[in-house]
Amino acid sequence: MILGCSIDKPAANKAFKEKFDFAFDLLSDETTEMSKAYGVPIRDNGMTTRVSVLIGPDGKIVKWFAEVSPADHPDEVLALL
Repeated sequence: MILGCSIDKPAANKAFKEKFDFAFDLLSDETTEMSKAYGVPIRDNGMTTRVSVLIGPDGKIVKWFAEVSPADHPDEVLALL
């Protein structure tokens, strides 16, 4: 399964998905619980940095992407799958 995650509200994630024509959904992690669990840095203002974490079926991190371009990143991840 491919799923993105963002701390934004569901409506904002839906608009972002449509803007970049993602072929996968974006999970809204408004509490930052999942982001923290996978080590995504949380800034002092409560926002996350834009990173991407590819997680395997066993729940373990397969690859960490420190820099992400929304327009290009889906193809980069799909190439790894």
